[in-house]
Amino acid sequence: MLAFFDTPDRAMQYKDYYQILGVARQASTDDIRMAYRRLARKYHPDVSTLPDAEARFKEITEAYDALKDPRRRAAYDRLLQERDSKREARPDVQPPPRTRRAETTEQATTTSFSEFIQNLFSGRRSRATDDGKERRQRAAGADQHASITISLEEAYHGTQRTVTIPAPTKSARASAQARTLNVKIPPGVQAGQQIRLAGLGAPGRGGGNRGDFYLKVEIAPHWLFRLDGKDVHLELPIAPWEAALGASVQVPTLGGPVELRVPAGSQSGRKLRLKGRGLPGDPPGDQYVQLQIVTPPADHLQLRNLYEQLRRQSGFNPRADFG
Repeated sequence: MLAFFDTPDRAMQYKDYYQILGVARQASTDDIRMAYRRLARKYHPDVSTLPDAEARFKEITEAYDALKDPRRRAAYDRLLQERDSKREARPDVQPPPRTRRAETTEQATTTSFSEFIQNLFSGRRSRATDDGKERRQRAAGADQHASITISLEEAYHGTQRTVTIPAPTKSARASAQARTLNVKIPPGVQAGQQIRLAGLGAPGRGGGNRGDFYLKVEIAPHWLFRLDGKDVHLELPIAPWEAALGASVQVPTLGGPVELRVPAGSQSGRKLRLKGRGLPGDPPGDQYVQLQIVTPPADHLQLRNLYEQLRRQSGFNPRADFG
């Protein structure tokens, strides 16, 4: 075992794995895993353009390997506690003189904490592979993302899309071909919803699992309907006599036309609900119909005379409340 000196100038640097992952020391295993996945997606060399991405990714993976296993984490925590207690008990202690064993090589006093952790966990240095190269750390591949745009009718009925999964670009598998898949878009899909294609993301390192591929669905604006979540909105023009007397009118919906009863005395802006006529789901969305009264133009004598008669006989003043 190497002799490590906690000196200001030649100290073995104790890495704070909790700080590297951005979690508290009392963080749960799930918190640690989520933190690792978030950082791995950001710094994975296959997808990141940051200059220090590879170094950061190795550091993040090293921290996760130490903390994900309960026994390793317990050993690491004990080591940190011993270090903290020694510093608290002897804050002014000076480092002992170098020993012959510690001075054997320049590397002895600068050996990385990760090597010491590996020794602590395994009792020996990491073995080399048969070809003499250092074993690569296993790491899951990064998730990949793409988006598609579908029509509102396709969101209602469901559809299929041909999606191309890009080939890796910065890995040993760069020669792999892109994959083309037919992806089923289920009925009732909402704008912004992501469809997960498990195991079709970036390749892992050192035999690690591939990441996932997420396909974000966008819904194109519609010429007639307006979408709000699973609900559909429609502005419906009606004649003045339909609003005044009431009427049964045909209304378009994504599932086909239906009959709607307009109550007598309806005004412009009134909303009527067609339950369950929005996007499919459990429960389905609704369709809201907003009435808009459209007045016929007085463009011929007979209609003009009718308007004059209505004005004289009704006595209606729409601004009576103005005072």
